[in-house]
Amino acid sequence: MEKVVKPSPPVRYLEIDGSRAGQRLDNFLIATLKGVPKSHIYRILRKGEVRINRGRARPDYRLEEGDVVRIPPLRQSSARDIDPQQAAAGFAWLLPRILYEDDELMVVNKPSGLAVHGGSGVGVGLIEALRGLRPDAPFLELAHRLDRDTSGCLLLAKTRPAMLALHRMLREGDMEKRYVALVAGAWRGGAREVTAALEKNRPRSGEHKVEVTEDGKEAASLFTPHQRFGYATLVEIRLLTGRTHQARVHAAHVGHPIAGDEKYGDREFNRRLQRLGLKRLFLHAQRLRFTHPLRDCKMDVEAPLPEELSGILARL
Repeated sequence: MEKVVKPSPPVRYLEIDGSRAGQRLDNFLIATLKGVPKSHIYRILRKGEVRINRGRARPDYRLEEGDVVRIPPLRQSSARDIDPQQAAAGFAWLLPRILYEDDELMVVNKPSGLAVHGGSGVGVGLIEALRGLRPDAPFLELAHRLDRDTSGCLLLAKTRPAMLALHRMLREGDMEKRYVALVAGAWRGGAREVTAALEKNRPRSGEHKVEVTEDGKEAASLFTPHQRFGYATLVEIRLLTGRTHQARVHAAHVGHPIAGDEKYGDREFNRRLQRLGLKRLFLHAQRLRFTHPLRDCKMDVEAPLPEELSGILARL
């Protein structure tokens, strides 16, 4: 019988954003490398195979925003140790959702319900699926993230120089990210900038949540009302920073939680929208505008509003 040899996974380079800053390196690796035994993680740390900004680092090193972490090739648990051809066969429907692609980057219209990466009970996420669909691509990494229930424009890097340049743009606010959301209540007045600092925590229930706190990380969002429906308002949200759950927490903070948000939303409002057929979070990453990291041209990529959301607006 012919032996099938699986290709070794590639070296990964992950740049630390504001939401990860301050975390210990070992804890970051344990959370990122789902399925890899802790003993193995500490072994590769001792051997210097994990690098921070090209240098060795201790397990207790506190990550800083902008750090680049080199993760050596690792085979993870069987749930994530999927053959690239299997991933390609199960996720071929993703290919028509590629909005733009060249040799350096890719923009995908991510559907709601698909996690951007595997882990926490998810065997295969969008990034693993795309690597399976593009087995010859030497490098493919997420440039940023979207919540599992959020749809729309997701940016990926196809080269390490592109990834570092895109991360720098995101960190310095040189990339324009615009979302569309349906929020509870009648929005009064025009555009409003929300600048409430955010902090991740873990309540006693064990559920991770983000809260507005004075000691949190700086966060800013610009809300602009587009259409009013009496008890709901369609708004555009421009994220001026990139914190975890930022749009959802800021919307709830100003008294206009997003429809379908089970973590930060309003239960009665959600039930009202469910009766109209809403089965997901009404948050869509509609538009990305930035300068191409290597070609010095203006990029403006837009993902149309999904039918399941435009149908809700029609019924409203």
